[in-house]
Parts: sequence; C-alpha cells; structure tokens
Amino acid sequence: MHRHTLSLVAAATFVASTEARELTLDPIVVSASKTEQSLRSVTANTDVITAEEIAERRYTTLAEALNSLAGVGIAANGGLGKSTSLYLRGFDSKRTLVLIDGIRYNDNTSMDGASFEHLILGDIERIEVIKGAQSGIWGSDASAGVVNIITRKTLPGTEAKARYERGNFGTEKYAASIAYASEALDVRLDAQQIASDGFSAYARRYADLDRYEDDAYKNRTLGLSAGYRFDGENTLRFSHTDIDVYTEYDGTSGDSAANYRKDEKLSRLSYENRFGDTLTTVYANRSTFERDYSTGTAYDGRVDEYGVHSRIGYRKSDFIVFGGDYKTFEHLNRLNRSYDNKAVFVTNTNILATGTVLTESLRRDAFDAFSDKTTGKIGFKHPFMGEGYLGANYGSAYNVPTLYQLYDPTYGNTALKPEETRSYDITVGFGGVSLTYFESRIRDMIEYDFTASRYGNIEGTSTIKGIEAACKQELGSDILVSLGYTRLDAENQRGENLRRRAKESLKFGLDYYGIPKTHVAISGEYVGSRYDSDNDQGAQTGRYTVASLVADHTFSKHLKIYAKVDNITDKYYQSVNNYAASPRAYYVGMEVSF
Repeated sequence: MHRHTLSLVAAATFVASTEARELTLDPIVVSASKTEQSLRSVTANTDVITAEEIAERRYTTLAEALNSLAGVGIAANGGLGKSTSLYLRGFDSKRTLVLIDGIRYNDNTSMDGASFEHLILGDIERIEVIKGAQSGIWGSDASAGVVNIITRKTLPGTEAKARYERGNFGTEKYAASIAYASEALDVRLDAQQIASDGFSAYARRYADLDRYEDDAYKNRTLGLSAGYRFDGENTLRFSHTDIDVYTEYDGTSGDSAANYRKDEKLSRLSYENRFGDTLTTVYANRSTFERDYSTGTAYDGRVDEYGVHSRIGYRKSDFIVFGGDYKTFEHLNRLNRSYDNKAVFVTNTNILATGTVLTESLRRDAFDAFSDKTTGKIGFKHPFMGEGYLGANYGSAYNVPTLYQLYDPTYGNTALKPEETRSYDITVGFGGVSLTYFESRIRDMIEYDFTASRYGNIEGTSTIKGIEAACKQELGSDILVSLGYTRLDAENQRGENLRRRAKESLKFGLDYYGIPKTHVAISGEYVGSRYDSDNDQGAQTGRYTVASLVADHTFSKHLKIYAKVDNITDKYYQSVNNYAASPRAYYVGMEVSF
C-alpha cells in the first residue's frame, strides 16, 4: 500500500509531462487556471501537498505544511497561533493570495494578508502552491503566487472520524467530522479545537522561557459543505468555514498581557452547469474578519465577490477559460472605507501532439480607487527523454494597497499606489529531480517606512532572484527521501538585502515504511544567514538546523495512534529577533474512523 502513496506524493510534487507517467499523474488535479486540470497540463511551477502527506507528517497549521517546500520561508513572532509571515520565493505574506475552496482568505484590514497561523489543517484533500506572478489569472495579491486549499470531497455512503492529541505546554487538539453522500446529495461537517497554555512569545535571545509568562492560544474551527446534483449537468454547492481564535501576544519591547480575539467567516454559494465540453460556474463569496484587541482597538473587514467563468474544451485536449468577477473590499468600523474591483479574464491551454503544453492568460482589472491594470502570463512545458521536461513561465502582476495601509490614522498613507511585478522562471526536471531559476522585479514596492513611521512606495525597482533544487526519490521499496534547496538574493532598489529572507535553506525529509502498518518520518530544515533588518543589519536569526520526528501505527482500519517530537535536538533559535520558538516538545494522539 505504501508504494502507491510514495508514487502519488512524488508525482504531486515533481511533474514530468510524459506518457510513461500518465497513469500516476491522472489522479492529481489542480486549479491553477480557475478550473481543475491534470498536473501534467500545468506549466506554472506547482507543488501539491496531498492529504497523505498531511496525515503522515501530522502537520497542524498551514504554515507548518508549507514550510516543507523549497522556496518557502517562515518567520513567526512566537509559538502556536502567533503572527506568522510566509516568504514565497522572497515575497512576504501580503503578496501571496490564499484561497480556501475558491474563497479569498487575505484580510484587507491587516498588515500581512492571510493569517497563516490560524489555518488548522483538518479534512484537506490537497494544498496547491502555484509559484510566480499569477495576477493574469487571479488579480491583485498574487505577485508571489497562490496557495489554494481544497477540502476533502465526500465519498458515497456515511463516514465519521475523530482525533485527539495531547502534548507539551498544556496543548490539546480535538477533531471530528461526519459526512454523507448519495447520488444526489452530499454533506460534510468538520469541527476542530486546539487549546494550549503555550510559552512566552517574547524572549530575549538565550533567555530562559520560564522567566516569562505563558502566552495561551485557542482555536475553534467549524466547516460545513453541502452539494445537491439536480442531474448529471447541474449542481448547487454551499460551503462555510468559521474560525474563532483567542491568542495572547507580546510586543517587541517585552513581556505583556496583551491579547486579541478574531472571528473569520468564509462562505461560498456556487452553481455549476455542464453542457457537452463546457463547464460554467456562477458563484458568490463572502469573507469577513473581526479582530478585537484587549487595548480596545477593533478591526472589521469584509470582501464580497461575485463571478462567473466557463471552461470550453476544443480539439482533443485543449481548453479555454474565460469569465469575469466583481469584488468589494470594506473596512467596516475603524476606518469606514471601501473600494471596488471589476475584472474580465481569459486563459488558453493547448497540448500539442509532441506533449508540449502552452498556456496564455490575460486579465483586465478596473478599480474605483486606483488606475486600471492589465496583466498576463505565458508558459510552456516540453517533455524529453521519457521522464524529462523543460518548462518556462513569464508573468506580470500587481499588488494594490490594503485599506489599512491606505487609511490607518497612524500608519496609513493615502498617496500609496499599486506596486508592479514582472517575473519569470525556467525549470528543468527529470523524474523526481528538478532545478528552477526564478527572477522577479518589483517597481514601487509597498513597504513600511521606518523613517517616516508609515507605509510608502519604495522608489525604483527591487529584485528577487534565486534557484530552487528539489528531489523526491524512492530508495528501494521502503524509503522515500525528499530534499529541497533554495538560494535567494532579495534586494531593494539600493542593492541592500531585504530583511527576514534567508539567503539559503535546505529542507529534508525521510519516510520509512519497512515495518508493517507503521510509518516513521524525520523532517526539518537548515536555515542559512538571515537578518532582522534590511542591509544585513539587526540580529542574525539564521544559521541553524531544526528537525521533527513522527511515527504512527495502524492497529486496524478503525484505529491509528501516533507520536510526534518537535525540535528533537532542543535547538535554541529565533526566526524573528526576541520572539521565542518552540523548544523540544512531545505530542501523542489517536485517530478513529467509522
């Protein structure tokens, strides 16, 4: 059984567009062009984290799972539930669009876009990470790429699952789900809760964490999805996710008793119609974000989106996707500001007789607060020598300022204008090995100006470039080895290195399946030189290696137990200066299914 899992994981991460691997690739589909398609027909650099990987590695948060990939860096202001920044190919969080079943998760009232620290992984089918400029398909917030989370589909019949985990820092995790599907109706309900006493978010370097007060965290996530098929051509679907969190945090100058509560609600109603080779989807999405701080400050935001898109197949394997959407972004209470965005887009994909894949995308966005933007992308992937492939992509992108960056009374700047990005990448791969060169140029980058104490556009062009090397290979029938190396050069217009980007990193993993019904894995990363301030200034927060160990045993089809050790060497490190990372910690859990 584990052979099937190994092949599936390897195929999801490293894709060669060849007939020899077609049977392995066909089960893996992604949504890179607003429609599901096989990985072999996607030109964009795309990594897929499968449900099997999430379960076997016992990832808790989205940030933890993403940090297993080459080209991804994570910096956190403390432990579980504390502010976490994602660096995708050197771009920070607010330049990565995050979607949950097509619903935007980027918070327009915040400084950092999506709250990666609050996304708890439950019944997830896959996580797609589409790298490179994607505004030609998705619009603003996709300069670095797109993280698309797809929840699990319901299989025919009734199924129920439950999971309990306990570990250090008074941490307890509960999860339960129940699902039912018939020929016409499917319904799924998921519930998760994490509660932890935690450890201090603030800690001076090499200080004893016991000197400080603990910073607790609690997360309750509920999910509901339902679909009704009127017939073979028409389907109505609804989904809703409610994420309710409480977290205690510390400032940059010392320990504190500050906390905030956040309630995030994501809803989608969609209607699908199939007519021959045409699939049309009409949808309405709503994302709401409410944050209430113990200091008395509150932030309420809302994004409403309405859209339609159609996929039309032509010839044998070619297709075109076109449509439009309308979005409103609102900051409801503190600022009482909003802006609108209307867009039309088209993407074309051709698969030639040689196996070569060609894609072209074009999008036009109109804002009532900014100048209109036209963006696009082109890409190709060409197979050679059985399991080899050569691919390249070029795209343009833009990021508009958030309402917080524009209008916050203290830090906002109404003179901000959108930043513009041009990026390209070239990849060569063979089997489970790939090598990518990427480069992005960002004009008028939006950053916090520490001199003026507000947000501003950095005049000139900032450059982010580097290489990614990745390998995922089976050794014999029982071992899977994965490696991912990134070398990064991220500089502002003055040639100064941007802060909190590691100049190099190495991700590693080894999975062992040689013991019947048992899986053991060790995974981790080496983080190279990294500084807390621009121009290699401030504290050095890199040059360390940290690893985790996980083991699980399947007693029956109904019962599985597992154990996990984070930071097995008890390495002391900080990804953000004066903010603590977890010391060695132990967790055990059990999972039952019916």
